[in-house]
Amino acid sequence: MAVNLNGLFIDIVVKMKDSEYFKFDAITIVPAIAFVFTMWLVYWLEIKFHFRFTDNGIRPDKLSGLQGVLFGPFIHSGLKHLWSNTLPCIILITALVYFYRNISTRVLLIGILVTGVLTWFIGRPSYHIGASGVVYMLAAFLFFKGVFTGHYKMLALTFLVAFFYGSLVWYVLPIEEGISWEGHLSGAIAGVLLALLTPNKLPEKRKFQWELDHYSEEDDPFMRHFDADGNFIELDEEE
Repeated sequence: MAVNLNGLFIDIVVKMKDSEYFKFDAITIVPAIAFVFTMWLVYWLEIKFHFRFTDNGIRPDKLSGLQGVLFGPFIHSGLKHLWSNTLPCIILITALVYFYRNISTRVLLIGILVTGVLTWFIGRPSYHIGASGVVYMLAAFLFFKGVFTGHYKMLALTFLVAFFYGSLVWYVLPIEEGISWEGHLSGAIAGVLLALLTPNKLPEKRKFQWELDHYSEEDDPFMRHFDADGNFIELDEEE
């Protein structure tokens, strides 16, 4: 009975540590809502006041086109274009904050900048607008970061991203006219780089009681022949 109680206690402690890392609260959803709200606000301003913000997109052959690195993700060519990026942005930004809260702001801001600058370098001489590059950056980051970390929850997210957004990989190639494949490719590259280079503290790996009770190094006859520094030591036969 005591062993069972001890095992229950250990399980609860580890779960609490896990829950402290993975939190779903107002902070989890606010960045996604703010990002998408800005996209829709820009579109509403265009419709309401007959503005045209396309010239504020990324323009690779002009130095002034670098302004689109900041403004381009929030400008869309039409309602269909806007809607196609709305749901992915809500899902992926929310997932980013939930699974990687301590680095989410850094990943989102640096990801937007790197995606935009790469698009400016490799893009065709036309205006590149829309949040598709950000979507590709987020999908690539979440996929590869889950693979690199190996944590079971991050790996589960990796499989979900692959299942729902795996088809995006085709659009990093120039297979459809009028689509900024350069922005897609830049986003994917930015996501992979961030997954590789951004350090992230992971929650403690969950351990079950049977793992803790299996045996300690002191009980292992072989391990008793080594000291704390890994040096081989001779033991008396009585030991």
